[in-house]
Amino acid sequence: MPRTKTIQGLTPAEVKELLDQRAIVLVDVREPSEYGAERIHGALNFPLSTFDPAALPGGGRRPVVLHCGSGKRSAGAIERCRTAGVNIGVHLAGGIGAWRDAGLPTVRFDPETGAVLDVR
Repeated sequence: MPRTKTIQGLTPAEVKELLDQRAIVLVDVREPSEYGAERIHGALNFPLSTFDPAALPGGGRRPVVLHCGSGKRSAGAIERCRTAGVNIGVHLAGGIGAWRDAGLPTVRFDPETGAVLDVR
């Protein structure tokens, strides 16, 4: 039976450091409503429902790192990338939930006031 390639999971601290260094492109595969409600500053949104690995940014010096809410959908997106021959194999382990649990800032929409809260 062929061995499947492992998916590399980065910790929230590792992703934050790489983002701060502008060393990666962070792609959020959650749906637009989830992304609009709360997101990691600087993340691009490529929803899994319309996910096309060929449309992801590529060819530059910064590798793409995927993330979702918990890590499950980003792992599925990595499998789609591999099937399509797109070399992406890294995601934020635990997703934005782990990011929040680590006390890292997010951009959030406040439904009571309509304000966008961007705490960095």
